[in-house]
Amino acid sequence: MLQNRILNLLGLACRARKIISGDKPVLQSLQNQRPRLVFIAADGNRDKQDKYRYICEQQHVPVIDMYTKMELGSAVGKKEHIVVALLDEGFAAAILKVLKEMK
Repeated sequence: MLQNRILNLLGLACRARKIISGDKPVLQSLQNQRPRLVFIAADGNRDKQDKYRYICEQQHVPVIDMYTKMELGSAVGKKEHIVVALLDEGFAAAILKVLKEMK
């Protein structure tokens, strides 16, 4: 399934240390670095979802919001995560390619 391929790629990026996860670290990365892609949990806090969508829109960073907190957390080896930023351009391009195949 293509959705699992995206989570697998996110897990590989995590093992390669190309992600930042958690509320404050991702906010800092959006201010200091430019993440290539941001994952927002579909079942996360609505205010945080809106905040991250707005910041990512301003920074021209694509957002993926089709996974739950549990799915994102398990992909990066944690319990639950509301937001995960992907820093590597290669992983981001591969994930966006899979997304395009899904449509």
